[in-house]
Amino acid sequence: MTDNLEDFPLDNDVARGTAEYSEKDIQTLEWHVHIQRRPGMYIGKLGDGTNFDDGIYVLLKEVIDNSIDEYMMGFGNQIKVDVDEATASIRDYGRGIPLGSVVDVVSKMNTGGKYDSAAFTKSVGLNGVGLKAVNALSVEFEVTAFRDGQCKKARFCMGKLVEESEITATDEPNGTLVRFTPSAEIFRDYAFREEFIVPMLKNYTFLNTGLAMWFNGQRYISRHGLLDLLKENLTQEPLYPIIHLKGHDIELAITHVNQYGEEYYSFVNGQHTTQGGTHLTSFKEAVSRTLKDFYGRNFEYSDIRNGMVAAIAIRVQEPVFESQTKTRLGSREMGPDGPTVVKFISDFVRKELDNYLHRNLDIAEVILKKIQASERDRKAMAGVAKKARETAKKVSLYNKKLNDCRVHLNDTRGKEEKKLASSIFITEGNSAGGSIEKVRDVETQAVFKLRGKPLNTYGATQKELYTNEELSLLQAALNLEDGIDGLRYNKVIIATDADVDGMHIRILMLTFFLQYFPDLIKKGHVYVLQTPLFRVRNKKTAKRTGKASKNNEAQDDTVYCYNDEERVAAIRRFGDNAEITRFKGLGEISPEEFRGFIGEDMRIDRVTLRKEDGVADVLEFYMGKNTMERQNFIIDNLVVEDDSEIDR
Repeated sequence: MTDNLEDFPLDNDVARGTAEYSEKDIQTLEWHVHIQRRPGMYIGKLGDGTNFDDGIYVLLKEVIDNSIDEYMMGFGNQIKVDVDEATASIRDYGRGIPLGSVVDVVSKMNTGGKYDSAAFTKSVGLNGVGLKAVNALSVEFEVTAFRDGQCKKARFCMGKLVEESEITATDEPNGTLVRFTPSAEIFRDYAFREEFIVPMLKNYTFLNTGLAMWFNGQRYISRHGLLDLLKENLTQEPLYPIIHLKGHDIELAITHVNQYGEEYYSFVNGQHTTQGGTHLTSFKEAVSRTLKDFYGRNFEYSDIRNGMVAAIAIRVQEPVFESQTKTRLGSREMGPDGPTVVKFISDFVRKELDNYLHRNLDIAEVILKKIQASERDRKAMAGVAKKARETAKKVSLYNKKLNDCRVHLNDTRGKEEKKLASSIFITEGNSAGGSIEKVRDVETQAVFKLRGKPLNTYGATQKELYTNEELSLLQAALNLEDGIDGLRYNKVIIATDADVDGMHIRILMLTFFLQYFPDLIKKGHVYVLQTPLFRVRNKKTAKRTGKASKNNEAQDDTVYCYNDEERVAAIRRFGDNAEITRFKGLGEISPEEFRGFIGEDMRIDRVTLRKEDGVADVLEFYMGKNTMERQNFIIDNLVVEDDSEIDR
């Protein structure tokens, strides 16, 4: 390895045994100050809005969840969300916050209406923290309650009350309006992005049939719940019509497609549990056991679920989540007096899915053939896969290909939190990999070094995949052999050179993930690292410090440019003093320069996968055997760069 992580000392600000500890060290923080100092405890990561799980979207969701709870209790049938780059407003038509409690509900911890199950049953938010977190982290937070012809407004700044109105008369219908502007200092010059908000709002409609969600004037509504959700997210044609089952506090949708692995969408009380939990584990077990019993065959569960795409939504009284961001359910029971989650889901699936298959024998036959095909493929590959695993162990993986991060090498403090922050850079060769290794965060950033161009997996068989050493070792490094449940890194970042060869390697890697692990992309784990194409310096005054800037305005004398437009602007800025460096390979960028490009403000583009992308056709055209067709396409669309427009 480049670094011996075992030898890294723990961070200590003072020598052991020398720090004093007395009454003056004890502090009591105001509620909003605690949230501002420890935002991760309340909303997870911060970010700037360029990723779907950044904190500003958690803030938006915390407000919307309260409106959803009103709908679930039978009050109001629409929610209006209006967002510009910096500010969001949410208007529901529920009961409205009781006017005498408007200030307390958004600014006093342990204050809310969801502790009494008579007012809110099976709500997603039970601890009264959500609105307070939004308030504390916003430079402007305004809440207005409309109730029975009267209204009351309160305005805050970073959790501190700025203005509180008297109760006045109004013609507005009942409900609550919340408007907030997150702190740009905390969220690093953020911007709300429609591409992340729309899927969130659509999920709300799938889970609350009949609810109309409005986003900047556009209306979204679902009539068929999880059936609509699967249709929205399927990127391949299902092998049979989607099985859609509904019961009291539970809804399922199941189908199979011709793809490897499994793909699930799970929800609790309207909350998208992206990390699963007890309900998803119980569901997968129940479906597998029911299908195995129905066919009376000793099928492996992995064969039954291979190619399965499914969704489950349940309602739980007083759910227990494993974090404030509610991405994983920890509840064992459906409620204080209810059955266990395992029994509730198992009983429903065993009865309803079994009945459905007996009533639809044609669909049962299609499922049987799919399971048998998966079984044949697995048995045919058993020897090859075993040999590949043995090879991965024999090749000194952690010394030769993978330079792992500390969170996976040691039992460190806060391991789960750091795992969510962990990432792996897939680089081309030792040169680029070496630059990253020297300046990476050894706690959470790993590096996997490719050798040359990987296999074009379009149309490749599983045997070719397993016998290809490069991709076999990559699978082992990511721990993907049994699907993405075991994924060792939250972000898989493709980091290739900014030239033709680098682009080709990037496309080959994307093809691999799209073909064999599409759910890795759908769940938001795959990214592409953007590194500067040019460095433009003022050769008269350049300090040559080698430090990058988030906004491409590093120092007054150095600008890092990620595209031609930025390059042209930088050249115009420095005029005849402009010194231009074209970075063709990552290895040409010094480690010190690279530090800024893979740090907290690194530019990464999330790879997305949607039905309308037509991935099958795209892959066939760009990665298939139609060489002449592609060659003609390149000739017809060739663009020759011309710098003559640069006015020095």
